[in-house]
Amino acid sequence: MAAIKGKDTKPEMIMRKYLFSRGLRFRVQVRKLPGTPDIVLPKYKTAVFVNGCFWHGHEGCKYFRLPKSNVEFWKEKIERNIERDRESMQALLDLGWKVIRVWECELRNKANREETLNKIYTSITSSEGSGYSFEETDVPMAAEPEADYSR
Repeated sequence: MAAIKGKDTKPEMIMRKYLFSRGLRFRVQVRKLPGTPDIVLPKYKTAVFVNGCFWHGHEGCKYFRLPKSNVEFWKEKIERNIERDRESMQALLDLGWKVIRVWECELRNKANREETLNKIYTSITSSEGSGYSFEETDVPMAAEPEADYSR
């Protein structure tokens, strides 16, 4: 797995080029923030995560399926990634950041790419809301009350 890239992936580069072309300036891989967001826009207090469908367990996506060998290892690994994503997203929301999660498949399909990028741009530049995920995969955790994030 040493050859697997964790930053500067193709979907991330598509996202960064688009945001830069629209005049937005950002930082990449900010380690001071929880979860090390892929793109950080300090002016808008927004963190963007560009998630790979396989590594982050994108349910219902054609690019996500568990390997047939060593199934238990992969299942645990992806579940840990999903849990870590939830924790870092919650930590950013608690700090007052807007969090946007973009899936690889949304940027991979050229037909819908422009529409997705426009939605992301609008979400970043609008002042309302504290976060947005284009495909909701968050399942409420047991024994935790539903949190109200509106302020």
